[in-house]
Amino acid sequence: QLQLVESGGGLVQPGGSLRLSCAASGFTLDYYYIGWFRQAPGKEREGVSCISSNGSTIYADAVKGRFTISRDNAKNTVYLQMNSLKPEDTAVYYCAATVRAMCIMAVGDYWGQGTQVTVSS
Repeated sequence: QLQLVESGGGLVQPGGSLRLSCAASGFTLDYYYIGWFRQAPGKEREGVSCISSNGSTIYADAVKGRFTISRDNAKNTVYLQMNSLKPEDTAVYYCAATVRAMCIMAVGDYWGQGTQVTVSS
C-alpha cells in the first residue's frame, strides 16, 4: 500500500518550534517533489514549502526564514523544521508527493492524512 504518514504536530507556544516528519511507505521518495501544505479552519489549503529530488527548495513568503524543508532519502522521509511559530501558523499540515515541478499537485498524486499544529499561549 502506497502511503505518506505525517507526524510531529502538536501544541506549542508562540515563538516555539516543531519538526514535522513525512514518511513514505510502499514507494521511494527519491524521484518525487515533496511538498508541505496547510489548511486552517475556514481557509483554503495553501502551499508552505516544496523540495525537489535534488534538494532545491521553495517557500511561501509567510514562512520564509522560519521554516526549513529537508529530505533524507535513506530514511525515505521529508522534514519540515518550523521555528518562531506564530498563532497564524495554526493549521492541519499535509505532505504530498508529485512528479510535477514546484509541487503543482494533481489528481492521482499522493497525500498524507495530516497532522495538527496549534500555536497558542
